[in-house]
Amino acid sequence: MKKSPRIVFMGSPDFAAIALKRLAQDFNVVGAVTQPDRRGGRGKKLISPPVKILADELYIPTIQPRRVRDEESMDALRRFAPDLIVVAAYGQILRPELLQLPPRGCINIHGSLLPRWRGAAPIQASILAGDAETGITIMMMDEGIDTGDMLAKRAIPIADGDTTGTLFDKLAPLGADLLVDTLPKYLSGEIKPQPQPEEGSTYAKMLKKADGHLDFSQTAEELERRVRAFSPWPGTFFEWNSKPLKVHRAHVDGGKSPGIGSKLKVEGVPAIGTSEGILVLEQIQPAGKKPMDGKSFLAGGREWK
Repeated sequence: MKKSPRIVFMGSPDFAAIALKRLAQDFNVVGAVTQPDRRGGRGKKLISPPVKILADELYIPTIQPRRVRDEESMDALRRFAPDLIVVAAYGQILRPELLQLPPRGCINIHGSLLPRWRGAAPIQASILAGDAETGITIMMMDEGIDTGDMLAKRAIPIADGDTTGTLFDKLAPLGADLLVDTLPKYLSGEIKPQPQPEEGSTYAKMLKKADGHLDFSQTAEELERRVRAFSPWPGTFFEWNSKPLKVHRAHVDGGKSPGIGSKLKVEGVPAIGTSEGILVLEQIQPAGKKPMDGKSFLAGGREWK
Protein backbone atom coordinates (compact mmCIF):
# COMPACT_ATOMS: atom_id res chain seq x y z
CA MET A 1 0.00 0.00 0.00
CA LYS A 2 1.33 3.45 -0.91
CA LYS A 3 2.37 5.78 1.87
CA SER A 4 -0.18 8.51 2.53
CA PRO A 5 1.44 12.01 2.38
CA ARG A 6 0.18 13.93 -0.64
CA ILE A 7 3.20 14.58 -2.89
CA VAL A 8 3.46 16.87 -5.89
CA PHE A 9 6.38 16.19 -8.21
CA MET A 10 8.10 18.94 -10.22
CA GLY A 11 10.55 18.08 -13.00
CA SER A 12 11.02 17.93 -16.75
CA PRO A 13 13.83 15.82 -18.36
CA ASP A 14 14.64 12.11 -18.26
CA PHE A 15 16.59 12.57 -15.01
CA ALA A 16 13.35 13.69 -13.35
CA ALA A 17 11.15 11.08 -15.03
CA ILE A 18 13.26 8.27 -13.60
CA ALA A 19 12.74 9.73 -10.10
CA LEU A 20 9.00 10.18 -10.65
CA LYS A 21 8.57 6.57 -11.76
CA ARG A 22 10.34 5.27 -8.66
CA LEU A 23 8.52 7.69 -6.35
CA ALA A 24 5.08 6.80 -7.72
CA GLN A 25 5.65 3.12 -6.99
CA ASP A 26 5.72 3.69 -3.23
CA PHE A 27 4.19 7.10 -2.54
CA ASN A 28 0.97 8.98 -3.14
CA VAL A 29 1.86 11.35 -6.00
CA VAL A 30 -1.24 13.51 -6.47
CA GLY A 31 0.06 15.84 -9.18
CA ALA A 32 2.98 16.73 -11.42
CA VAL A 33 4.32 20.06 -12.67
CA THR A 34 6.53 20.18 -15.75
CA GLN A 35 7.63 22.53 -18.51
CA PRO A 36 5.34 23.31 -21.46
CA ASP A 37 5.52 21.24 -24.63
CA ARG A 38 8.10 22.60 -27.07
CA ARG A 39 8.58 22.29 -30.80
CA GLY A 40 11.51 20.23 -31.98
CA GLY A 41 12.76 17.53 -34.31
CA ARG A 42 11.83 17.20 -37.95
CA GLY A 43 8.66 19.06 -38.74
CA LYS A 44 8.97 21.07 -35.53
CA LYS A 45 6.19 19.10 -33.88
CA LEU A 46 5.20 19.76 -30.27
CA ILE A 47 7.14 17.45 -27.96
CA SER A 48 6.16 16.85 -24.34
CA PRO A 49 8.79 16.67 -21.59
CA PRO A 50 9.57 13.13 -20.40
CA VAL A 51 7.85 13.85 -17.06
CA LYS A 52 4.59 14.77 -18.85
CA ILE A 53 4.70 11.59 -20.93
CA LEU A 54 5.29 9.42 -17.85
CA ALA A 55 2.70 11.24 -15.72
CA ASP A 56 0.08 10.59 -18.40
CA GLU A 57 0.99 6.89 -18.39
CA LEU A 58 0.62 6.82 -14.59
CA TYR A 59 -2.65 8.82 -14.65
CA ILE A 60 -1.11 11.59 -12.57
CA PRO A 61 -2.77 14.99 -13.15
CA THR A 62 -0.25 17.39 -14.69
CA ILE A 63 0.06 21.13 -15.19
CA GLN A 64 2.57 22.79 -17.54
CA PRO A 65 2.79 26.48 -16.62
CA ARG A 66 5.02 28.84 -18.58
CA ARG A 67 5.70 30.61 -15.30
CA VAL A 68 5.03 28.65 -12.15
CA ARG A 69 4.92 31.83 -10.10
CA ASP A 70 1.77 33.08 -11.89
CA GLU A 71 -1.36 33.17 -9.75
CA GLU A 72 -3.18 30.72 -12.01
CA SER A 73 -0.37 28.19 -11.54
CA MET A 74 -0.28 28.77 -7.80
CA ASP A 75 -4.04 28.18 -7.60
CA ALA A 76 -3.60 24.87 -9.42
CA LEU A 77 -0.86 23.87 -6.98
CA ARG A 78 -3.06 24.77 -4.01
CA ARG A 79 -5.80 22.52 -5.37
CA PHE A 80 -3.33 19.62 -5.29
CA ALA A 81 -3.03 20.32 -1.53
CA PRO A 82 0.48 18.85 -1.24
CA ASP A 83 1.99 17.83 2.07
CA LEU A 84 5.37 17.73 0.33
CA ILE A 85 6.82 18.81 -3.03
CA VAL A 86 9.65 16.84 -4.65
CA VAL A 87 11.74 18.65 -7.29
CA ALA A 88 14.20 17.21 -9.82
CA ALA A 89 15.59 19.32 -12.68
CA TYR A 90 12.39 21.33 -13.04
CA GLY A 91 13.95 24.30 -14.83
CA GLN A 92 12.30 27.27 -13.11
CA ILE A 93 13.10 29.11 -9.89
CA LEU A 94 10.60 28.48 -7.10
CA ARG A 95 9.40 31.63 -5.33
CA PRO A 96 9.03 31.83 -1.53
CA GLU A 97 5.24 31.50 -1.77
CA LEU A 98 5.60 28.14 -3.47
CA LEU A 99 8.40 26.94 -1.19
CA GLN A 100 6.17 27.66 1.80
CA LEU A 101 3.06 25.97 0.36
CA PRO A 102 3.57 22.34 1.50
CA PRO A 103 3.74 21.81 5.29
CA ARG A 104 6.66 19.37 4.94
CA GLY A 105 8.57 21.66 2.58
CA CYS A 106 10.14 21.16 -0.85
CA ILE A 107 12.80 18.50 -1.38
CA ASN A 108 15.27 18.56 -4.28
CA ILE A 109 17.30 15.76 -5.90
CA HIS A 110 20.60 17.46 -6.77
CA GLY A 111 23.28 15.88 -8.97
CA SER A 112 26.37 16.64 -6.89
CA LEU A 113 27.83 16.22 -3.43
CA LEU A 114 26.81 19.55 -1.93
CA PRO A 115 28.10 22.11 -1.17
CA ARG A 116 30.34 21.33 -4.17
CA TRP A 117 28.71 22.30 -7.47
CA ARG A 118 25.59 24.15 -6.55
CA GLY A 119 23.87 25.44 -9.67
CA ALA A 120 22.51 24.40 -13.04
CA ALA A 121 25.21 22.11 -14.49
CA PRO A 122 26.78 20.10 -11.64
CA ILE A 123 27.49 16.92 -13.62
CA GLN A 124 29.38 18.81 -16.33
CA ALA A 125 31.26 20.86 -13.75
CA SER A 126 32.49 17.76 -11.90
CA ILE A 127 34.03 16.34 -15.09
CA LEU A 128 35.51 19.70 -16.13
CA ALA A 129 37.22 20.05 -12.77
CA GLY A 130 38.67 16.54 -12.89
CA ASP A 131 36.83 15.48 -9.71
CA ALA A 132 37.41 11.90 -8.57
CA GLU A 133 33.80 11.44 -7.49
CA THR A 134 30.33 12.91 -7.70
CA GLY A 135 26.95 11.82 -6.41
CA ILE A 136 23.47 12.81 -5.30
CA THR A 137 22.34 15.06 -2.47
CA ILE A 138 18.75 15.02 -1.22
CA MET A 139 18.16 18.50 0.19
CA MET A 140 15.52 20.88 1.48
CA MET A 141 14.93 23.84 -0.82
CA ASP A 142 15.24 27.44 0.34
CA GLU A 143 15.39 30.77 -1.50
CA GLY A 144 19.07 30.33 -2.41
CA ILE A 145 20.48 28.31 -5.30
CA ASP A 146 21.01 24.82 -3.87
CA THR A 147 21.88 26.23 -0.45
CA GLY A 148 19.22 24.42 1.61
CA ASP A 149 19.76 21.92 4.43
CA MET A 150 20.78 18.39 3.45
CA LEU A 151 18.99 15.13 4.22
CA ALA A 152 21.21 12.51 2.58
CA LYS A 153 24.16 12.02 0.22
CA ARG A 154 25.43 9.12 -1.85
CA ALA A 155 28.71 9.17 -3.82
CA ILE A 156 29.99 7.33 -6.90
CA PRO A 157 33.43 7.48 -8.59
CA ILE A 158 33.91 9.29 -11.90
CA ALA A 159 35.54 6.84 -14.32
CA ASP A 160 38.28 7.97 -16.70
CA GLY A 161 36.02 7.74 -19.74
CA ASP A 162 32.84 9.09 -18.19
CA THR A 163 30.89 11.71 -20.12
CA THR A 164 27.98 13.74 -18.83
CA GLY A 165 25.78 11.24 -20.65
CA THR A 166 27.25 8.19 -18.91
CA LEU A 167 27.26 9.91 -15.51
CA PHE A 168 23.63 10.89 -16.04
CA ASP A 169 22.80 7.22 -16.60
CA LYS A 170 24.45 6.37 -13.28
CA LEU A 171 23.13 9.31 -11.24
CA ALA A 172 19.48 9.24 -12.31
CA PRO A 173 18.65 5.83 -10.77
CA LEU A 174 20.94 6.60 -7.82
CA GLY A 175 18.93 9.75 -7.12
CA ALA A 176 15.61 7.95 -7.43
CA ASP A 177 16.69 5.20 -5.02
CA LEU A 178 18.19 7.64 -2.51
CA LEU A 179 14.98 9.70 -2.59
CA VAL A 180 12.69 6.79 -1.72
CA ASP A 181 15.17 5.58 0.93
CA THR A 182 15.31 9.03 2.51
CA LEU A 183 11.67 10.17 2.45
CA PRO A 184 10.27 7.75 5.07
CA LYS A 185 13.08 8.66 7.48
CA TYR A 186 12.51 12.37 6.93
CA LEU A 187 8.73 12.12 7.30
CA SER A 188 9.04 10.06 10.50
CA GLY A 189 11.61 12.44 12.00
CA GLU A 190 14.32 9.77 12.03
CA ILE A 191 16.65 12.08 10.11
CA LYS A 192 16.87 15.85 10.51
CA PRO A 193 17.98 18.37 7.89
CA GLN A 194 21.62 19.36 8.31
CA PRO A 195 22.96 22.78 7.24
CA GLN A 196 25.44 22.88 4.39
CA PRO A 197 28.96 24.03 5.23
CA GLU A 198 30.10 27.04 3.25
CA GLU A 199 33.64 25.69 3.17
CA GLY A 200 34.19 23.87 -0.12
CA SER A 201 31.18 25.39 -1.87
CA THR A 202 31.44 25.89 -5.64
CA TYR A 203 29.01 26.98 -8.33
CA ALA A 204 28.20 25.35 -11.69
CA LYS A 205 26.85 27.97 -14.09
CA MET A 206 24.21 27.29 -16.71
CA LEU A 207 25.76 26.23 -20.03
CA LYS A 208 25.28 27.71 -23.49
CA LYS A 209 26.36 26.42 -26.90
CA ALA A 210 29.29 28.83 -27.11
CA ASP A 211 30.86 27.13 -24.07
CA GLY A 212 31.66 24.18 -26.33
CA HIS A 213 34.37 26.09 -28.22
CA LEU A 214 37.77 24.44 -27.75
CA ASP A 215 40.57 26.85 -26.88
CA PHE A 216 43.91 25.18 -27.60
CA SER A 217 45.75 27.54 -25.27
CA GLN A 218 44.41 25.22 -22.57
CA THR A 219 46.14 21.92 -21.82
CA ALA A 220 45.27 18.69 -23.61
CA GLU A 221 43.97 17.26 -20.33
CA GLU A 222 41.65 20.21 -19.80
CA LEU A 223 40.35 19.96 -23.36
CA GLU A 224 39.79 16.20 -23.13
CA ARG A 225 37.70 16.77 -19.99
CA ARG A 226 35.75 19.48 -21.81
CA VAL A 227 34.92 17.07 -24.64
CA ARG A 228 33.60 14.54 -22.11
CA ALA A 229 31.81 17.11 -19.96
CA PHE A 230 29.93 18.58 -22.92
CA SER A 231 28.84 15.24 -24.35
CA PRO A 232 26.05 14.99 -25.37
CA TRP A 233 25.23 18.72 -24.97
CA PRO A 234 26.28 21.33 -25.95
CA GLY A 235 29.08 19.44 -27.67
CA THR A 236 32.55 20.76 -28.46
CA PHE A 237 33.97 22.26 -31.63
CA PHE A 238 36.67 24.45 -33.18
CA GLU A 239 37.01 26.31 -36.46
CA TRP A 240 38.50 24.35 -39.36
CA ASN A 241 38.46 25.70 -42.93
CA SER A 242 36.20 28.53 -41.71
CA LYS A 243 33.54 26.06 -40.49
CA PRO A 244 32.90 24.41 -37.12
CA LEU A 245 34.41 20.95 -36.72
CA LYS A 246 32.66 19.06 -33.93
CA VAL A 247 34.70 16.83 -31.60
CA HIS A 248 32.76 13.91 -30.16
CA ARG A 249 35.60 11.93 -28.63
CA ALA A 250 39.28 12.65 -27.95
CA HIS A 251 42.21 11.52 -25.85
CA VAL A 252 45.51 12.93 -24.64
CA ASP A 253 48.82 11.97 -26.23
CA GLY A 254 51.81 12.31 -23.95
CA GLY A 255 54.11 13.73 -26.61
CA LYS A 256 55.41 17.28 -26.61
CA SER A 257 53.14 19.81 -28.26
CA PRO A 258 54.54 21.32 -31.50
CA GLY A 259 52.73 24.55 -30.67
CA ILE A 260 49.29 25.81 -29.71
CA GLY A 261 46.79 24.96 -32.45
CA SER A 262 49.34 23.09 -34.60
CA LYS A 263 47.83 20.31 -36.76
CA LEU A 264 49.57 16.93 -36.82
CA LYS A 265 48.85 13.23 -37.11
CA VAL A 266 49.28 10.65 -34.37
CA GLU A 267 49.18 7.04 -35.64
CA GLY A 268 47.05 8.05 -38.60
CA VAL A 269 44.59 10.11 -36.56
CA PRO A 270 44.28 13.93 -36.64
CA ALA A 271 45.62 15.72 -33.58
CA ILE A 272 46.21 19.26 -32.38
CA GLY A 273 48.92 20.79 -30.23
CA THR A 274 47.89 22.58 -27.05
CA SER A 275 49.65 24.63 -24.40
CA GLU A 276 50.69 21.32 -22.83
CA GLY A 277 50.35 17.98 -24.60
CA ILE A 278 48.56 16.84 -27.75
CA LEU A 279 44.83 16.29 -28.19
CA VAL A 280 44.06 13.32 -30.47
CA LEU A 281 40.69 13.56 -32.25
CA GLU A 282 39.16 10.08 -32.14
CA GLN A 283 35.71 10.96 -33.47
CA ILE A 284 34.81 14.19 -35.26
CA GLN A 285 32.06 15.65 -37.43
CA PRO A 286 32.70 18.10 -40.25
CA ALA A 287 29.97 20.62 -41.03
CA GLY A 288 27.12 18.99 -42.96
CA LYS A 289 28.51 15.45 -42.45
CA LYS A 290 27.83 12.55 -40.12
CA PRO A 291 30.19 11.75 -37.22
CA MET A 292 33.25 9.73 -38.27
CA ASP A 293 36.39 8.36 -36.68
CA GLY A 294 39.63 10.25 -37.13
CA LYS A 295 41.16 7.79 -39.59
CA SER A 296 38.09 7.93 -41.83
CA PHE A 297 38.28 11.73 -41.73
CA LEU A 298 41.84 11.67 -43.10
CA ALA A 299 41.11 8.81 -45.50
CA GLY A 300 38.55 11.03 -47.22
CA GLY A 301 41.39 13.01 -48.76
CA ARG A 302 40.97 16.02 -46.49
CA GLU A 303 44.02 18.20 -46.10
CA TRP A 304 44.78 18.52 -42.40
CA LYS A 305 46.55 21.79 -41.85
